[in-house]
Amino acid sequence: MNPRPGPRPLPALAAAAVMLAASAAFAAPTAEERAAILAPATDFSAPERWETLSGGSATNRGRLDRDAFSMPSANLSFAQRAEFFIGNGLFRRAWVAAPASAASADGLGPLYNARSCQRCHLKDGRGHPPAGPRDSAVSMLLRLSVPPRGGGAFASPAAPDPVYGGQLQDFALPGHRAEGRLGIDYREVRVAFPGGGASLRAPAYRVVDPGYGPLHPRAVLSPRIAPPMIGLGLLEAIAADDILARADPEDRDGDGISGRANRAWSPSLGRAALGRFGWKAGQATLADQAAAAMAADIGVSNPLAPAPWGDCTPAQASCREAIHGAGGGFEAPAELMAPLVFYARHLAVPARRGAGAPSTLAGKRLFYEIGCAACHVPKHATRADWPDEALAGQLIWPYTDLLLHDMGADLADGGPEGAATGREWRTPPLWGVGLTETVSGHTFFLHDGRARNLAEAILWHGGEAQPAREAFRALPRTDRAALLAFLNSL
Repeated sequence: MNPRPGPRPLPALAAAAVMLAASAAFAAPTAEERAAILAPATDFSAPERWETLSGGSATNRGRLDRDAFSMPSANLSFAQRAEFFIGNGLFRRAWVAAPASAASADGLGPLYNARSCQRCHLKDGRGHPPAGPRDSAVSMLLRLSVPPRGGGAFASPAAPDPVYGGQLQDFALPGHRAEGRLGIDYREVRVAFPGGGASLRAPAYRVVDPGYGPLHPRAVLSPRIAPPMIGLGLLEAIAADDILARADPEDRDGDGISGRANRAWSPSLGRAALGRFGWKAGQATLADQAAAAMAADIGVSNPLAPAPWGDCTPAQASCREAIHGAGGGFEAPAELMAPLVFYARHLAVPARRGAGAPSTLAGKRLFYEIGCAACHVPKHATRADWPDEALAGQLIWPYTDLLLHDMGADLADGGPEGAATGREWRTPPLWGVGLTETVSGHTFFLHDGRARNLAEAILWHGGEAQPAREAFRALPRTDRAALLAFLNSL
């Protein structure tokens, strides 16, 4: 087996040396040490320096149980921890219909997917598809889009469904009709490999009981499970130039990896910016992401998404004409959104477990050799001049390049988002992936939860990732187990 290239070295990093100053046990590396630390691993006999601190000095090293994804950055001050827990309360807040005596919490809907942020991101972890026809899809939703004519690998401009809007809201306040329910049909697909095989489930999606008539005849249904919330502030603090330095849309180096950046209009910045968040990197900042989710998922207006009716379209007149909360002001004003975003920004990444075990180290070597690290780039440095000191100048291990990659026809959802085509997905971070079952009670992976475990998730990879998938499929059983042991240590 010929080793594939590892992650491309960065030509320029953050402006100053990576600092782990909050931990007295670790000295800040020099600029030369920093460059060596961020280079691809070559020695797999022991863990790399600081490798167990996935989130730098912000890493959660105390709680690795069901609350592992709900801990604050370890380096927050006492006052910052207070703001974090205020934000936690807002994250859990159940919104109610207007008008209500709880004026600071009214404004739900009228059409919505959940009553609170926590309802989708249970324990701040990963969502899951419904278990069956009678199970709700509360941590999974359908994005709706009508792409331009022509088909193929189209990108924007795409329009929302003219009646149902940008996503399907499956709940409604009394007196209103829900838009419908998510229906999924699975077909088993057998995949063979040395020493065994696997059965993958291929999903087909539909809208059950559409409440406002048929969808547009060319409407595309794009499923999304709620992603885990950990480490988002650290990803936001990586310099845009460092991310863009890895992009190679024309594959000029011939390694088969053609990552490219998405760009999104950022209401918080007032300009187009590098997309970092969401399954297709369609949001530039956490403030943008939070504002969009409050509006579309809960139906709550805020300064960055001011429409009081959320995702309701002009065709849904009763929704637009309904009584809305806050007496005509924002249902979630800036003073409420600020601690909510602070909370999302400072959910800590848990520390690694068993990084020095022989099977884990063997799996790490294979992770590099078969090409996984070319997209799931292990390490990054956050900007030393980042205004949030708890997140600035950190060496982090998210295992992503935050770029878009063509993942092949099998994973394509057909839905464009910004510059992303229907076949492209942002490389999802892998940190914390081994604690998914502990935190969320399941092991469903990928954007729609079709994979029932990590092995299935790998076997669904196509497009640019197909060589890595085929290399994994060809591994002896013991090597496949070692690679999975490595992933479960993250």
